[in-house]
Amino acid sequence: MDTDIGDDVDDAFALGLALQSPELEIVGVTTAWGDTALRARMVRRMLSELGHSEIPVAEGVVTKSKTPFTQARWAEGGPDAATRLDAVEFLLGQIRKYPGEITLVAIGPLTNVGAAIERDAATFRKVKRVVLMGGSVRRRYGDLGFAPDRGPEPEYNIVSDVSAAQKLFRSGVPIFMMPLDSTQLKLDEVKREMLFSKGTPLTDELTLLYHEWGQTTPTLFDVMAVAFVLEPKLCPVQELHIEVDQAGFTRENSGTPNVSVCLASDSEQFFHFVLPRLMTSPSKKN
Repeated sequence: MDTDIGDDVDDAFALGLALQSPELEIVGVTTAWGDTALRARMVRRMLSELGHSEIPVAEGVVTKSKTPFTQARWAEGGPDAATRLDAVEFLLGQIRKYPGEITLVAIGPLTNVGAAIERDAATFRKVKRVVLMGGSVRRRYGDLGFAPDRGPEPEYNIVSDVSAAQKLFRSGVPIFMMPLDSTQLKLDEVKREMLFSKGTPLTDELTLLYHEWGQTTPTLFDVMAVAFVLEPKLCPVQELHIEVDQAGFTRENSGTPNVSVCLASDSEQFFHFVLPRLMTSPSKKN
């Protein structure tokens, strides 16, 4: 999982869902965008407190970011690394170790992914697939299906590093794309109360991080990428040819399909799948 955890709160929910899913073997978490060292401390704190400290955490390419790191105070309480791992080399190393087996769940700006392609494109092409939260094909922010769609707009994860996104979409690897069209999933007050009152280690952490985030209703964009890996029926895909233009739009064009895109999802089916998993209290591994 490649994540810009710590700004919006949905990354923490996505990591939580992955940790609550025994079907998945998480071979590592890499941090993307902005202060990647502090993001890594946040991931290590989550993993440690939830009994998964064996999962490696690697720090990605440091960038400038104008987005507030809303959960920085909580992240600062995380442990520093005994040995610092480079995210780009870690990713390539895992692909070399498990050729054709690695699913990369990319839920942040694609800087690390672009750097991996730049460093060793031949190895990167041995990834099994990339499951991506990013892009906007026919719907933009705020288009929830209750009014006519207003067309696409540049989406954050893509427009933050257009060059890296272009490298991924031209790489030839299988891409499964969860754009704004299918990921604007609102964790409303009733669902929050049910989740936050559960009192498990994970739900307590998510409660704290929600309050540090400091807004009202989270949109669980990134969680759909993990949910799709677990249950593809939650976000049915169709084959499209998508190009990333210089303005960060993910344009739907004619041509040979290069991406499997989910253009619509059922919010209630999503939450009926995700919430029970987040509320389960599993035994700790260590």
